[in-house]
Amino acid sequence: MYPRAKQRFPHLQFETVASLKGDHDGFVNHLAASHQLTLREAREEVEDFLFTESLHAELASNPT
Repeated sequence: MYPRAKQRFPHLQFETVASLKGDHDGFVNHLAASHQLTLREAREEVEDFLFTESLHAELASNPT
């Protein structure tokens, strides 16, 4: 998932993301700070990204 996250959020650093694994609020705070977003914008971006990722996973598990 990191490569797609890095593509969408270019200022992410792997080490920082890895250290925040499981810390949703921490990740949102980091995203807001590193991408000049408000907390609300960052939260919405994360929710949208996770929704997109769930669609990727669903498509991958149901090949036609």
